[in-house]
Amino acid sequence: MTTPSATAAPAGPGDAPATGAEKPGRSFGARLAARAGGGVMRVVLILVALFWLMPTIGLFLSSLRSADKIAATGWWKVFTVPSEMTFDNYTRLLDNPTITDSLLSTVLITVPSTALVVVIGSFAGYAFAWMEFPGRDWWFLVVVGLLVVPVQVALIPVSKLFGEVGIFETTLGVILFHTAFGLPFAIFLLRNFFAEIPRELLEAARLDGAGEIRLFTRVVMPLGGPAIASLGIFQFLWVWNDMLVALIFADSDSPPITVALQQQVRQFGNNIDVLAPGAFVSMVIPLVVFFAFQRQFVSGVMAGAVK
Repeated sequence: MTTPSATAAPAGPGDAPATGAEKPGRSFGARLAARAGGGVMRVVLILVALFWLMPTIGLFLSSLRSADKIAATGWWKVFTVPSEMTFDNYTRLLDNPTITDSLLSTVLITVPSTALVVVIGSFAGYAFAWMEFPGRDWWFLVVVGLLVVPVQVALIPVSKLFGEVGIFETTLGVILFHTAFGLPFAIFLLRNFFAEIPRELLEAARLDGAGEIRLFTRVVMPLGGPAIASLGIFQFLWVWNDMLVALIFADSDSPPITVALQQQVRQFGNNIDVLAPGAFVSMVIPLVVFFAFQRQFVSGVMAGAVK
């Protein structure tokens, strides 16, 4: 007598495979994310970027219109009447000594403040990362603690101090204030970046006879270029766009561009043909600096993210 066979019947074309676990289907969220990574997402990002840039575009188009046209209609009118656009506002802007002197004052404040923070922060960051001295870790904790000190807390005591030493309402006072409050972040950023440099590389340079200064200038500085560029951009943008510190510490006879524009609003409320191009010029210069060092900025931000 024969026994029933234990072999299972062959699987049909619509059946699941006999061996191996069945792979679960992708979720709705995964399928949506995969589809969003194509052309639809690009269109959405372009629309978001245009929406984000709309105030800048509106300011630029307003700066190309006369004061009476700005008061009568909105800036979008130029799309239907392009003949309204003119560069006369920028001509008058260059003829306005208040604005031109304020641009020069802003440069004289921003460039030294950025340079001092980058140079001093680089030396201090290297010292905290690779040099041994008493209380190094405790001093670094003090620097980290200074990061949380708000600028507003120091305005009154620093004003009194600057008044006693005779640098209140001077360009030097503004530079020193920006440098002092920019150094904690600079030291924190560069110390952490310099600490990621391989120790073997520094020891090899020391074996070749390199001292600390040569080691810093020939090895550490070239490797720390992206982080230093990122720091420089951050500091430049912060000082250039600052208004609070400049309003208190800057010389009232030669204020920075932010204070000069604020004074134009207070004294000449209808002087929009000067305010619009002045505001746009003050905004374009930081944008040019950012895009000029964009690659270094991205490299500095991403440094250490991928080994």
